[in-house]
Amino acid sequence: MTLHTRYPAIADLKRRARRRIPHFVWEYLDSATGVEATQARNRTELDKVLLQPSILHGEFTPDLSTTFLGQTYPLPVGIAPVGMSGLIWPGAEQMLARTAARENVPYTLSTVASQLPEDVGPLAGKHAWFQLYPPRDPEIRKDILNRARASGFTTLVLTVDVPVASRRERQTRGGLTNPPKLTPRLALQAAQCPAWLNGIRKTGMPRLRLMESYSDIKTALPSNQHIGYLLRTSPDWDYLTWLRDHWDGPLIVKGVGNPDDAPRLAAAGVDAIWVSNHAGRQFDGGPASIEVLPQMRAATNLPLIFDSGIAGGLDVLRALALGADFVMLGRAFHYGLAALGEPGAAHVLDILRADMISNMGQIGARDLKNLPGTLR
Repeated sequence: MTLHTRYPAIADLKRRARRRIPHFVWEYLDSATGVEATQARNRTELDKVLLQPSILHGEFTPDLSTTFLGQTYPLPVGIAPVGMSGLIWPGAEQMLARTAARENVPYTLSTVASQLPEDVGPLAGKHAWFQLYPPRDPEIRKDILNRARASGFTTLVLTVDVPVASRRERQTRGGLTNPPKLTPRLALQAAQCPAWLNGIRKTGMPRLRLMESYSDIKTALPSNQHIGYLLRTSPDWDYLTWLRDHWDGPLIVKGVGNPDDAPRLAAAGVDAIWVSNHAGRQFDGGPASIEVLPQMRAATNLPLIFDSGIAGGLDVLRALALGADFVMLGRAFHYGLAALGEPGAAHVLDILRADMISNMGQIGARDLKNLPGTLR
């Protein structure tokens, strides 16, 4: 049996992942905030985006390649940043970086990853992106940028939709603290997941190593907070200007949900806008990201990245048809890792590729530049 036979969809990887990681880890990975209405809305609104089937196009093989920010990729898809990836699957950051390099897609390392930029950047190849949660101290800020650049990261992603810690009630009930600690309750859950536990024994319990390199604070914090909150600030427009002045590569702003902000972002020298509601993990009262996307496309000529709710290749096509230039996924790749280890991340890309080819055949799209209009 092949992986496509056993796990033909990301949903299959998700089911297996849930069985192979402890419950408190699952609650960290899969939860949103509030009553999780925004997370559900992301899915509901994606399903409302309909593409027109088309007939009599003859035989063709769709071209899935795309050019984004001057780089050519075999797929319009990359790996989004996920904090504490190493908690979800031991060694996750290095596994994802290696996968991205082999597959020639971007990998985005989070400021609050469990590994240092120096340990991950050299593995990620030429499409290494670094996601910044904005440090308050300008000297720490400069040092992180220098470390990211020296480690091979070429593109900086400033996340702006986390001005404060969200509550993430499911995650809190799960019992996770930062840094993670195996209390008797959590240790019992871990014992039921031997592959995860054996990996943690090899790597050690994950910590926010980059943030900890700037602080000697050892106190355990609630699950919805971490040491990064003690060091970072909620950025403003002056902060963005400072970053533009101090980063000489592409600069992307992630977490934009209001089209009114797009012109000012362009004027500030941003190279791309990342339309996202953090998959519902920060605010439970906003629109689905896919609802905002067409308005954002109308408001700017800047390249647009999209995330939040993507569950397969059809969703990728939906986002592209509504104006996105590139699509990023976070949870899906971690479902793959938790289900199958490192091969699971590559299998996620294989699933997306196969799903896009199948659906492009149905709508008669030979390439991504000629997707049909939507019926929404």
